[in-house]
Amino acid sequence: MANIRVIFFSILFLLMAVASIAQKYTISGYVEDDATGEKLFMANIYNGIKPQGATSNSYGFYSLTLPKGAVRLYCSYVGYKPFEKSFILQRDTIISLHLTPNLILQEVVIKANQGNNKLTSSQMSMEEISLKTVKGLPALLGEIDPIKTIQLLPGIQRGNEGSSGLYVRGGGPDQNLILLDGVPVYNANHLFGFFSVFNADALNSITLIKGGFPARYGGRLSSVLDIRMKEGNMKKITGEGSVGMVAARFTLEGPLIKDKSSFIISARRSLLDLWAAPFIKRLDIKDGIPGYYFYDLNAKFNYKFSEKDRMYLSVYSGDDLGTYKKSQNATGGLSSEDDFKIKWGNITTALRWNHLFNRKLFSNTTLTYSKYNFSTDIRYYDEVKGVVSDYKSNYSSGIEDVAARIDFDYAPVPGHAIRFGVSDIMHQFNPGVVAFDLSASGSIQGTNDLTYGGGRVSSHEHDLYIEDDFLAFAHLKMNLGIHLSGFAVQNKWYHSIEPRMSFNYMVNPKLSLKATFTAMTQYLHLLSNSNVGLPTDLWLPSTARVEPMDSKQTAIGGIYAFSHDLELSIEGFYKTMDKMIEYKEGAFYWGQYDDWQDKIETGKGWSYGVEVLLRKKVGSTTGWIGYTLSWNNRKFDNINEGKTFPARYDGRHDISVVVNHTFNQRVDLGVTWVYCTGTAFTLNSEEFLFKSPDLTNGENYVVQSAGSRNGFRMPAYHRLDIGVNFHKKRKWGERIWSFGIYNIYSRRNPFFVYASSDTYLNASGEVVNSVKFKQVSLFPVIPSITYGFKF
Repeated sequence: MANIRVIFFSILFLLMAVASIAQKYTISGYVEDDATGEKLFMANIYNGIKPQGATSNSYGFYSLTLPKGAVRLYCSYVGYKPFEKSFILQRDTIISLHLTPNLILQEVVIKANQGNNKLTSSQMSMEEISLKTVKGLPALLGEIDPIKTIQLLPGIQRGNEGSSGLYVRGGGPDQNLILLDGVPVYNANHLFGFFSVFNADALNSITLIKGGFPARYGGRLSSVLDIRMKEGNMKKITGEGSVGMVAARFTLEGPLIKDKSSFIISARRSLLDLWAAPFIKRLDIKDGIPGYYFYDLNAKFNYKFSEKDRMYLSVYSGDDLGTYKKSQNATGGLSSEDDFKIKWGNITTALRWNHLFNRKLFSNTTLTYSKYNFSTDIRYYDEVKGVVSDYKSNYSSGIEDVAARIDFDYAPVPGHAIRFGVSDIMHQFNPGVVAFDLSASGSIQGTNDLTYGGGRVSSHEHDLYIEDDFLAFAHLKMNLGIHLSGFAVQNKWYHSIEPRMSFNYMVNPKLSLKATFTAMTQYLHLLSNSNVGLPTDLWLPSTARVEPMDSKQTAIGGIYAFSHDLELSIEGFYKTMDKMIEYKEGAFYWGQYDDWQDKIETGKGWSYGVEVLLRKKVGSTTGWIGYTLSWNNRKFDNINEGKTFPARYDGRHDISVVVNHTFNQRVDLGVTWVYCTGTAFTLNSEEFLFKSPDLTNGENYVVQSAGSRNGFRMPAYHRLDIGVNFHKKRKWGERIWSFGIYNIYSRRNPFFVYASSDTYLNASGEVVNSVKFKQVSLFPVIPSITYGFKF
């Protein structure tokens, strides 16, 4: 009887709930750029009469359920004029919101800060970077780079001078999930880390998440960098390009079928080898001739089958190739040839299908392919009086992924936005293989072929998640979710349960307080023994012997909106990282005769700090001032005698000032100034003379003793950059001249520091061993010029 009563009251409660929403209808559709048809991600849609809102998803779709009656529908997006429409809601309605771009980010009043997504969202530690900001800031050698702009945000350490590395809240570069149209990019560097692989002309949106990760993301410990490519202009053929000191680029986009299908193709190639060609021709091949170039190719196609079905295909391919060739032909039958090649690159492909089941349920199904490969080829050829020796060596490593996933967006009732999905990735790892080929002919004949290195390792990584973003009470918004993951490798299955929680309490319309807790697991490792971001870094799986890394991060903070365009955010965070790996002392990637698992140490890390960001997003003057105070430590049982030591990129203070100012439609200015505490590094702290008992010549040898791990600091890093863009309308379109000065006061920032010893006799005839520390710097003041065009 009791069970019957429970069932009865449950059904009654359900009927009451249904009745309570019976007079509610759903407004749904897509948010688009009116000029191009591009979908707008994370636009804010809300009712101005009775505040209720929604946010467009990654594909521009929104769904908002409201009571029957009068509606004043608003939509806002940074860089666009706000949309407003009043009507009587009497049925489910489809409204596509077409927003018009602002030539200048005008100061448009948004009622009650409801258009400020960062203030009202439950999401924390997330930053959106506009492409207008990226293109308006000065850049090294004039080469626009989205990663360099991201490095200017609080909580991001920059790495070495000019590097495109990201060190987020104490994590390493392997702990960043870098996605291009939802596909992981495993090496985002060109030219040994000085530039990234991302061509800004091909991009539509850039979002960085440093903490408070929603349940839909997983697989990395420290950050998610979600970069979306343009979909292609649905209205007309357009193009743009530029020629600079480093590279040239060209982009073409337009409709295949107007308002139904479109394409975009964007290419970039470095010009360093072309600029250097006249000088290289003067070199004698006996002294060696170097060569280097990189390229990127982005392409995307989409087709709208109906209002409910759309298909997208996106492709990226990019490579770096460095060469060195030397040959010599001498009299007497002597000849030799040296040939060296180094190559690395990425390929990513995504095929996705958007389907709208009804006005409340949206799905995205994606098939992806990603490949990163690094290789070197070395050949030494000698011929001496008819005897030929031909030595060849090849090294290769990389990672290859094939993946499938499906994600759902579901808005069942007002105030709830539910997301859930499942995915599977098949990883194929090549930890590194060295192949040798040695042959000889003439009076000495023979051939020797050898191959060393670990074999390929296959694994499956699978994920299941669900999250709900909802209004719990009048002023409290929450995002609760769970991410379940597993990793099958070498007859072992690792699994993880990762809770995700975010809270936003609106104290008043201008002030919100936030808190988050996230648990993350990472099944992939990156072995690196360089500080420059070299492509020799190895991606490796967790194995039966090497466990996955995991982390837990807690953050609290607040946001205060002084006005609709000026806000201050303060966040404090604490993060722990466990089962991190490092090379043992003296081990390095080339030594493939041994198993890589025998070359590593396992330890832990932790970081904590405070981030402050004062940001102005709209108006003729935009930009931010950022400050980070942080600590970042590591502890390994067999490194540094088991004592705690600072991580390589532990930086106590980090300051960035970023300003974009538009004088008028013809001239705009960008200025950046950065300061950060010097990088930690290890130096040999002691030297003493040693005489071998096996030698009788009395010769002394200097023996060096290393100090504590990362026990020294380089001098502080700071730099001022300035750039100005001149625009002019032409009959065929627009031309842009961009001038910049990098490191305007020519600060000699350290790239690395080394110890140099000098032994000499002093005035008393005593042997003195003097040690001096010397600093190597890369970039003094560097001017740049770029010519750009649009049509």
